[in-house]
Amino acid sequence: MTTPAMIVTSDPVIGDDLLRLAAAADTGAEIVQDAGEARADWRRPPLVLVGAESAEEVVAAGLPRRQGVVLVAKEGETDDVYRKALEIGAQDLAVLPDDESWLIDAMAAAAEPAEGRGAIVCVCSSRGGTGASVFAAGLALSAARTGARTLLIDGDPLGGGLEITLGLEDHEGARWPDFADRRGRLNAAALREALPSLGEVSVLSWRRGKPVPVTQEAVQSLLDAAARGFDLIVVDVPRHPGEIGRCALRAAEVTYLLVPAEVRAAVAADVMASTLRRETAALRLIVRNPAPGGLTPEVIAEALGLPLAGVLERDRRLPAALEEGDLARFLRRKGPLAELCGHLLSDLGFYHCEEPVPEAA
Repeated sequence: MTTPAMIVTSDPVIGDDLLRLAAAADTGAEIVQDAGEARADWRRPPLVLVGAESAEEVVAAGLPRRQGVVLVAKEGETDDVYRKALEIGAQDLAVLPDDESWLIDAMAAAAEPAEGRGAIVCVCSSRGGTGASVFAAGLALSAARTGARTLLIDGDPLGGGLEITLGLEDHEGARWPDFADRRGRLNAAALREALPSLGEVSVLSWRRGKPVPVTQEAVQSLLDAAARGFDLIVVDVPRHPGEIGRCALRAAEVTYLLVPAEVRAAVAADVMASTLRRETAALRLIVRNPAPGGLTPEVIAEALGLPLAGVLERDRRLPAALEEGDLARFLRRKGPLAELCGHLLSDLGFYHCEEPVPEAA
């Protein structure tokens, strides 16, 4: 199957409606009437639309979970649709005819070429205070030095705010509450223009005060626009991911789990890793030294059953740079954080080039 959307339904009404919407989106779609027929092409199309009446069949067929699955129900047939959506691993639920505009946008987005879409990278930690947020910011700033358009997303509404790390807390621009109830397709260029930035790094963080809940649809819309508008999206995911974290983990090309070289932290990481494996495709370990008891990164990696992506050594100069809001200049010097970020970015296909220190915009 080469069409952008696969429709799995035995309901002719749903099938006809979705084909009509595909025509409105100026894209193609193909209908398969049972899960067995869908199996061969299940992973290929960017978008899979499953009729509510076929959900149980999809579950029974054991089709693997994947991104881009939408459960489609008709108005009045909303009993158990949320349960069905969870069971098939759907990221979205659409009800006809109310969500026709959203479905047209989704089909149009699926028709865009996959080439050129930005990579999403998540950063997590096994416990608080490991420096995961600083590492995420360092990775984003280092990517910007390669010339990549980079978006740094703060996934923790209860954190200190990633924009403070970059000295952008007083700069004008959109924050998460501005997108909290967003519906439909978000323009990628408009997103870039709306956010505060430091050179090639745009930042999406939180306002001070009580956090605002963000809907799953809003997160999906924003991540989709980010992938169209940026070369790299770095998401700082808290230990309790929430809606933002879960959506980002499912869309991530790679997720880095930062673990201090301590026994208790490694034990906590084992629990965290088991949770993350259910949400993200490629989980990699980063060990933060020093190791008070001599625990080596290789031993931790073997115990957790994770590939070791790198080791982050302590740098005594870093706390002062953070207090001064000078992380960008700090990364221009040779040091453990800059070296690790450069190594990881090379693996992702981003290569270093000398650029001026970015200024806040």
